[in-house]
Amino acid sequence: MTTDVVTFGCRLNAYESEVIREKALKAGLQNAVVFNTCAVTAEAERQARQAIRKYRRDFPHRKIIVTGCAAQINPASFSQMPEVDQVLGNTEKLKEKYFDPDTDHARIIVNDIMAVKETAEHLIAGFDGRARAFIQVQNGCDHRCTFCTIPYGRGNSRSVPLGVIVDQVHLLLSKGFQEIVLTGVDITAYGEDLPGKPTLGQMVKRLLAHVPDLPRLRLSSLDPVEVDPDLFLVFERDPRLMPHFHLSLQAGDDMILKRMKRRHLRQDVIAICQKLRALRSDVTFGADIIAGFPTETEAMFKNTLQIVEDCDLTFLHVFPYSPREGTPAARMPQVKGDVIKERASRLREIGQKNLEKTLARFVGQDASILLETETHGHSEHFLKVQLTIPQSPGSIVKAKVVGMKESYLEAII
Repeated sequence: MTTDVVTFGCRLNAYESEVIREKALKAGLQNAVVFNTCAVTAEAERQARQAIRKYRRDFPHRKIIVTGCAAQINPASFSQMPEVDQVLGNTEKLKEKYFDPDTDHARIIVNDIMAVKETAEHLIAGFDGRARAFIQVQNGCDHRCTFCTIPYGRGNSRSVPLGVIVDQVHLLLSKGFQEIVLTGVDITAYGEDLPGKPTLGQMVKRLLAHVPDLPRLRLSSLDPVEVDPDLFLVFERDPRLMPHFHLSLQAGDDMILKRMKRRHLRQDVIAICQKLRALRSDVTFGADIIAGFPTETEAMFKNTLQIVEDCDLTFLHVFPYSPREGTPAARMPQVKGDVIKERASRLREIGQKNLEKTLARFVGQDASILLETETHGHSEHFLKVQLTIPQSPGSIVKAKVVGMKESYLEAII
């Protein structure tokens, strides 16, 4: 049996799981599974542990390797699980030698992530079962939000040079991918560590110029205060940059944002959305939001609900707050669990209403759809679309939107 990879968490993890798959294959690793974990919430870590235990029950004779952010931050806790055979750090998981079955390895191989100065430049051939492909352009984070452990799993910010990104895009286009997603931990910090300090907008502009046959380019989560003038410019002028942005919002109340140690205030987010809508009025937005951050009152929470309305946020990733050991937020006065759960539910409810409102706005319009299956795909605005007549998966088709359901559009060719 070959090596399987089970992925938790972000798009960067999805990208790195493909690197892991290739490295393990080249090393000749057989009859094994790699769990690529996430540490963004306590729940994400709990789900990984649960999946590991279940896998051991179902496959008692397969080797289990655990890696990813949760393993990087707390390797001992995973090594103490009797189901786990090996623990690898976030740097080690991307190196072929640690998957070599003919080499005796230590049970825990996790080095100091803060000592890593470069982003590994991996060229991968594609993504199993995906119509779009992710490219890592940046890793790590220089900021220290009070709720977050990710910098301790990923290290400090470091960027991939443009030439490597261009080569990766060409390779993926040659494999038939029609849409590329640029991903990282904090991609709006791109370039600070590179010669000349190119910004994300400058990199995107040059990438699109170097690869004129790239049909669609999409960006992962953006920090609102780091969006640079060149990114606004390329968004205005090049329709290949998709009209959908996901914002690292976290909250809509200024005091909570300050206690989170975020660098934006609510008005910064509103201004960004207004500016992007002035450039292309059809743009859609998503956002990460934490419900029930320590000290959050009902009035503060209502400010977060209000910014969802003010910015017309369509795709909400709602995270009920959970304290992470060692973070400043874990030492702040906590909101009761039932209140956190109720606020998360209210956020998801308003998010669903905004999604339905946005879907209704596109009924009767034409859409360009990237198909993940014969009948299902995503529009330029990242709205789910169902076709009435099957088409080739991986292709981009033009269709007329004729209706909607609760979470997707219906379209005909």
